[in-house]
Amino acid sequence: MGYTTESKRWVLLVNIRLTIAAALIALLAADAATAADYAPHTRELTVVSWGGAYTRSQIRGFVRRFEREHGINVEMIDYTGGIEEIRSQVRAWNVKWDVVDFELFDAVRACNEDLLVEIDPSSLPPAPDGTAAARDFLGGSLLPCAVGNVAWATVVAFDPEAVERAPKSLEDFFDIKRFPGHRGLRRTPKTNLEWALIADGVKPERVYSVLDTEKGVDRAFRVLDRIKPAIRWWAHGEEAVRLLETGQVTMTSAYNGRIDTANADGASYEILWDNHVRFRDAWGIPKNGENIEAALAFVRFASSTESLADQAKFINYGPLRRSSLEDLPEDLLARLPTSESNLPRGFDTNSAWWSEHIQELQVRFEHWIERPFQVPRDWPSR
Repeated sequence: MGYTTESKRWVLLVNIRLTIAAALIALLAADAATAADYAPHTRELTVVSWGGAYTRSQIRGFVRRFEREHGINVEMIDYTGGIEEIRSQVRAWNVKWDVVDFELFDAVRACNEDLLVEIDPSSLPPAPDGTAAARDFLGGSLLPCAVGNVAWATVVAFDPEAVERAPKSLEDFFDIKRFPGHRGLRRTPKTNLEWALIADGVKPERVYSVLDTEKGVDRAFRVLDRIKPAIRWWAHGEEAVRLLETGQVTMTSAYNGRIDTANADGASYEILWDNHVRFRDAWGIPKNGENIEAALAFVRFASSTESLADQAKFINYGPLRRSSLEDLPEDLLARLPTSESNLPRGFDTNSAWWSEHIQELQVRFEHWIERPFQVPRDWPSR
């Protein structure tokens, strides 16, 4: 049976409509598959940080705002530093940590090992006045694959009600006879070796040249030997505060922001700023992850002028953007490690030096801790 011209037109129209419908169905199916494949990876980010008051300052300062504006849930996980876990995840192509808050020397190590995603400084948000991020950040805060966020300090903290006399210098921390009581120290050679040498008479500007020699390292460990029976070790910043709270130590190394936060909650601890050691933290993104774009969005958001200034309102760590510092009140600025009054009383940790020496010194440090010791006969009773 033949077709009329009108019938042919009708058949052609039906075929066109069927073709369009099939294309639309295929397109919708592809979109659904794409959503199924990628939506789980963009609805949640795992961000690794330092716990306690510090992580709370990030959550209150900018994390909740990021979640609202980007529709991405952020799970915060605590860790104690190092790059071993990042190295393992990246090399196994099994990355579970999307963004990591590194100590700067660890970020340097991770960058050198090609474990982190490169971050173009021009992609970071400018200051409110339009100043490019590369000019707004303090010098040394931007690495090829990490973005600096805050400066903090390791200080000596003590409870004035728990000591017979208040320490006035770092040397007093190492003088058990004149200042009896237990001491808290973070379980790491960083800061401890520098402080030991300074307490033994080495000028801060010469510390790393002395540590560059085997004799210098031996000297630092001999100074630590003097107080080894009195040391109580901590790993997380909150643990240092807890050592003071529970009376386990009379003085301890601690992060300045954790002590200020404890005081805001009713404690009355004092900070000895003498020879405090300043550190910087930096955001980095492990390679081979499934949420790289969302992680980059988080780093850009977290490193904005507003975010860094808002975090400083919840913990006394100094933002690494000049424009963020301009947003802070004078009374808060005075309590930061980077304030004009505190800056001359401390020194910056040498992140490049530690990135080269941390592995060998950490091994020696752990062996030293595990080695038995004998309490001297003239050791104070308390």
